Amino acid sequence: MNILITGGAGFIGSNLVKNLLETTTHYITVIDRDSANIDCLKKLTNSLRAFSLIQSDYSDCCEQFLVNNKIDVVIHLAAIPRVAYSVEHPSSTTFENVYKTVRLLKACHNNVSRFVFASSSSVYGGADILPTPETYPLNPKSPYALQKQNGEEYCKLFSNLYGLDTVCLRFFNVFGPEQYVNNSYATVVANWCNSIKNNTPILLDGDGTQSRDFCYVDNTVQAIKLVTESKEKFNGEVFNVANQEQTTLNDIIKYLKNKQLTFSIEKKPSRLGDVKHTKADISKIKKLGYNPTVNFWEGLDKTIRWWNI
Repeated sequence: MNILITGGAGFIGSNLVKNLLETTTHYITVIDRDSANIDCLKKLTNSLRAFSLIQSDYSDCCEQFLVNNKIDVVIHLAAIPRVAYSVEHPSSTTFENVYKTVRLLKACHNNVSRFVFASSSSVYGGADILPTPETYPLNPKSPYALQKQNGEEYCKLFSNLYGLDTVCLRFFNVFGPEQYVNNSYATVVANWCNSIKNNTPILLDGDGTQSRDFCYVDNTVQAIKLVTESKEKFNGEVFNVANQEQTTLNDIIKYLKNKQLTFSIEKKPSRLGDVKHTKADISKIKKLGYNPTVNFWEGLDKTIRWWNI
């Protein structure tokens, strides 16, 4: 297949591209505007087979690109992530995460066979049923979560109205190698590893009892490949992507101490828009063949080794 990946030089994207180049014969095109991410992707894939790389904002070039090139599947990973950042910047993140997604969906109409949308577990907004199924009522508590819900709804609309086959993956707290820390809103695993490496205090928001269904990036990549290559028609269907595990921040701190890593802790108030607990029901995507192969603690060890701490 010919596959176009927006945001393909980012954390999930770079791991996905590397995996696709190593395990498939699909022709890959990556569009990403971040020069630092692109440099990292080039280093990660420099010994692998060739692929196309376009440094641009996808919304500026995708329409013409999709008209002029045969693309079978678009995997839309590009976004401005992080709940806290969206709370501070609701307008600009809505433009980036909703308007540009709709513009891309319109460009895909009549030009591609399938659109894979990277959604988020944040759309649940702190479910009181754990593990949480995809049918649970959505209750977004941040602009970012609402933006991802909007993206899902537009995917369903484009399937129903225009016949574009779309599928949405609700990612749960993805972590692993290649997740760099370039701002204060980095995910907790990467942020803490970076702090330990640089001998600065790890930041603990709240009391540490909040828990997450952390998903190692290889499992996330497996899910993306499954829906990309599936012969089924999804028509806007939604799937949780996680490990169906639950780990508190205090559990991670205890584990890091047991690894004899040296660090101090700086406590902060709970962040606006954050939910207390997440745990996914993954029985639906398992029917497609998904089976997380790396549990949280194995993934954390792999991540620690990658950080060389």
